[in-house]
Amino acid sequence: MKLVVLDRDGTINHDSDQYIKSPAEWRPLKGSLEAIARLTQSGHRVVVATNQSGIARGLFDMTTLNAIHDAMQHAVNQAGGRIDAIFFCPHADDAACDCRKPKPGMLLEIGRRMNAPLEGVPVVGDALRDLQAAAAVGARPVLVLTGKGKKTRAAGGLPPGTEIFPDLVAFAAQQAP
Repeated sequence: MKLVVLDRDGTINHDSDQYIKSPAEWRPLKGSLEAIARLTQSGHRVVVATNQSGIARGLFDMTTLNAIHDAMQHAVNQAGGRIDAIFFCPHADDAACDCRKPKPGMLLEIGRRMNAPLEGVPVVGDALRDLQAAAAVGARPVLVLTGKGKKTRAAGGLPPGTEIFPDLVAFAAQQAP
């Protein structure tokens, strides 16, 4: 099985410092839906791993998060792709959980649930925490320069071996030629 793990905000869709709090605020980045379709059609299982502290902050509830994810899945399906699973951490930054990236708990759970080793699996994100979580489980850290990606690259300190792509489209083209 070919597995790929994608961050959500800033990788698949536009990010917001005020959080994505409704399906209406969820807007795909140019080409991201087609990129997921390309990965799907080349035999990849696509999983989303996303920190969603807006729940802990009371900015939205589980019903709203599910509606956002339903909208995302519908848009991906309309483009000919599929998201096999969505994993999220609902905790605040200061919570002592193991699932909030950069901690590896969410990725370890993905490996368990998908019954797949994570070594070498691409984990694509726009923030250092995505890359750190990937490195912690032996996955392949991939930075996209959308969302916070350019600031992340400029700040430095990327895990060794981090690959960099302009966006999810370029990553998918390399991953699924």
